Amino acid sequence: MYNSVGFIGGDKRQLFCAKAFLHDGMKVALGGFDMLKSDTEMEITTPLEAALCSEFIVLPLPCVKGGKLNAPFSKSDIVIDDGLIRAMSGKKIFCGMKDRLISVAPALNKELVYDYSLREEFAVKNALSTAEGAVEIAMREFEGTISSARVLVCGYGRIGKVLSSMLKALNADVTVSARKKSDLAWIELNGYNAVETKSLLEKSPFDIIFNTVPALVFDSYLLSHIAKNAIVIDLASYPGGVDFEACSRLSIFAIHALSLPGKAAPKTAGETIKETITNMLEEDGRCQKLA
Repeated sequence: MYNSVGFIGGDKRQLFCAKAFLHDGMKVALGGFDMLKSDTEMEITTPLEAALCSEFIVLPLPCVKGGKLNAPFSKSDIVIDDGLIRAMSGKKIFCGMKDRLISVAPALNKELVYDYSLREEFAVKNALSTAEGAVEIAMREFEGTISSARVLVCGYGRIGKVLSSMLKALNADVTVSARKKSDLAWIELNGYNAVETKSLLEKSPFDIIFNTVPALVFDSYLLSHIAKNAIVIDLASYPGGVDFEACSRLSIFAIHALSLPGKAAPKTAGETIKETITNMLEEDGRCQKLA
């Protein structure tokens, strides 16, 4: 059974994740959080100390930005140098977007680095937070009501499924586009208007468009036909599926809403990270019970 965990870098999600481990009786050390108030219930120390005094380590999502650890609460950049690598050596490291970490720290043992963002339970629960955040943006920016608005959801993956259900519950006129025939069948079965993504040009203009597809779908030509007076919210990972330069030229309001779980629901997102890491530890047979 593990008794201590070190968090190095991260945003509010990591703080709530750390609190969840703390409430389970574990000792928690925070490295790279020196901008926080000193009266926190968790120990705030240096990244090196957090790595040295912990049995396993949790890094943020994404773990690396611009070649350094993603640490918005740190007063200084956290570079993964030889000293920090030695301090983490031999310990399990849980992070989001593992490839980024390995690219800047190839000396780390890849077998001990685990990517919690690739887990299905993490992705499913994150979809809920993402969908709620997307609806909140639409409610804030759209000058009408969601009820009766003509709404398009492009893509019927995890986020598309949850988002479509939420919009239908708000009485929106929901159209969902997909490429696969099987997805289109499910879309129709769930009571939405179904359209093949390649046939979006044939549709009438929408009031609100949500994109979940991580490939360019909404080019200038499509935007000029179905989004002239719409709000466009891109939920896909960078670079997204919307031509934002075209949106600017066409005076279409568009936003690339990245990392919504961390912004819209950091508590839930952090607790999801904790649950996912707990599952990974239990499956590995190194921990009988953390919660």
